[in-house]
Amino acid sequence: MQLINSGRSVLALVSIMFAALLGGGAGALLGTCGPFTDTANDAFCGFILEVYYLGITTGTTPTTYSPADNVSRTQMAAFLSRTVDGVLKRGNRRAALKQFWTPQNATVLGITTVGVEPQLVESDGADVWVANFGSNSISRVRGSDGALLATWTGATRAVGIAVAMGRILVSGSTNPGELYLVDPTQGPGAVTTVASNLGAGPNGIAFDGARIWTADGASVSIVTPGATMPWTVTMVTTGFTAPFAVLYDGVNIWVTNQGVLTSRLLRLDTTGAILQTVTVGRAPSFPVFDGANIWVPNFTDSSVSVVRASSGAVLQTLTGNSLSGPLAAAFDGQRVLITNNTGGNGASLFKAADLTPAGAFSTGDLNEPFGACSDGVNFWISLSSLNQLARF
Repeated sequence: MQLINSGRSVLALVSIMFAALLGGGAGALLGTCGPFTDTANDAFCGFILEVYYLGITTGTTPTTYSPADNVSRTQMAAFLSRTVDGVLKRGNRRAALKQFWTPQNATVLGITTVGVEPQLVESDGADVWVANFGSNSISRVRGSDGALLATWTGATRAVGIAVAMGRILVSGSTNPGELYLVDPTQGPGAVTTVASNLGAGPNGIAFDGARIWTADGASVSIVTPGATMPWTVTMVTTGFTAPFAVLYDGVNIWVTNQGVLTSRLLRLDTTGAILQTVTVGRAPSFPVFDGANIWVPNFTDSSVSVVRASSGAVLQTLTGNSLSGPLAAAFDGQRVLITNNTGGNGASLFKAADLTPAGAFSTGDLNEPFGACSDGVNFWISLSSLNQLARF
């Protein structure tokens, strides 16, 4: 059943909003307004035709628009939802490049061989950076074609990676933990160790605009960059049992805690003190923030908890859609990708706007998908057991 639009005064307001979002109205037709014989060719006709052509509304019948009818809140929600979907689908970079597909199997993925046991990956907007745990190295991969550009060495047990301050920051999962730095403007060589007194086994890493945060095995480390090295490290242990990943949402730092009885998402203040505890699934792993919500892959539960960042409320717990040992999440402006580290070895996609499944695909057998990121066009997935980086 199609929802309909009507109500002249409400329509004017909604149409003006649509026009602002979607860019200009369509040209008016003579006599009637497009296919609608009950609507005049007046000042509002262009707005009506725009939302009609874009599929936001189709009218009450093929030839009537019923402009004097009221609009219910349910109908308004449908119109706004279709508008958001249309803006996201038509306005992203993939649309301009005609990349509307979702991979159907592993053979259609672009593959780049990187270092041994690649872990987390991040994009700087042009290139993709990969932390290679097994070969103690950092790979730089060109985003446009997947070519391996350079490799930096000396990053012992590299896991987490962040792009900040015009530099590449990498966590070394050693004991005590280490923080490495790569200057992309310089040629490949050895990484620079900027701190070597983090908590044991740091994995996830994030930057808040002033400091670097790492989630360690039993603590959270806060690193303050300085003019000289080593950089200052503050270690916080209170309330943490097994911190695993960390992210910054523009306001707060969030940490996933993987304790057997304390699987939680924790909101921290600027000192690392816990402000809020959110119950999620078991073994929460590497989350992503989509601008409104935090997507938390729960490894043991094979689920994803979607948490509203402003309040910490769990909006929904997602299952199915081939989720199996979900480990890391990435966001491309429209969709959220979740790597599946067990079972079918692949990735699951969801629409960020309404949390609905958007497909799933295999990355091949026994390749252990680990980290993921998006550069705005492609998703990139590290295949840990194959020493490869896959893209689509």
